[in-house]
Amino acid sequence: MKKSQIEILYEDDVLVAVNKPADMLTLPDRFRADIPNLREHLLSKYGEIFIVHRLDKETTGVILFAKNAESHRDLNIQFEKNMVIKHYHALVGGMFDKDEMDIDIPIAPDPRRKGLMKPNALGKECHTHVKVIEKFRVATLLDCLPRTGRQHQIRVHLSAIGFPLLIDSDYGRQKEFRLSTIKRKYNLAKNTDEQPLMTTTTLHAKKLIFSHPVTKDTVTIEADYPKNFTALLKILRKYSAYTEFSFEDFQDW
Repeated sequence: MKKSQIEILYEDDVLVAVNKPADMLTLPDRFRADIPNLREHLLSKYGEIFIVHRLDKETTGVILFAKNAESHRDLNIQFEKNMVIKHYHALVGGMFDKDEMDIDIPIAPDPRRKGLMKPNALGKECHTHVKVIEKFRVATLLDCLPRTGRQHQIRVHLSAIGFPLLIDSDYGRQKEFRLSTIKRKYNLAKNTDEQPLMTTTTLHAKKLIFSHPVTKDTVTIEADYPKNFTALLKILRKYSAYTEFSFEDFQDW
């Protein structure tokens, strides 16, 4: 994705929020300066920019930056005190068996996998509330509200309860999703290979709600799904639609 294509969701004198694309870092890579990252892009545009929070490389959606040190300090306090409301939409594998639930599982760095996390009773406290948005026969779309801000928190929590992201090469069961997985009698043209519908993690930072550092008004910023996420949901609705079963349907038998 070209720099000019990065969508600005909100901007004023002290803040800017963008819809982060997949496969883009928040900060520059320590060893490879050529890898695209949001900080460098925004520095070239505004001259000065401050990191407020981060999203994983493959995670898309709302990410907020400050334009001055004062606003940066105020927003950091809001994030540290869990005053910011964050809504993530996660597409997980399997049919979620509850309408909503709280996940309270401490997590800690995984000593066997550098840079990753794992459930650990001796780890830091970690809380996530999840609520079903839409069900499919092979997947469920969830609204996730992390009430703490640990690394990879949502991905680890969902995996720990048996519902990892539909696509997650680190904590899930598959690295991509293909139409042939759910479409019966799927046929390819001769001498062609099936291309996956999506290859990045199915996690999107949908909404951010916080107090403006200057006006103190409540600010709500939302980000549309990326095209491949939207396309995947449409395919699931077409070929993996969920039908609610009720014994009342058979009361006239």
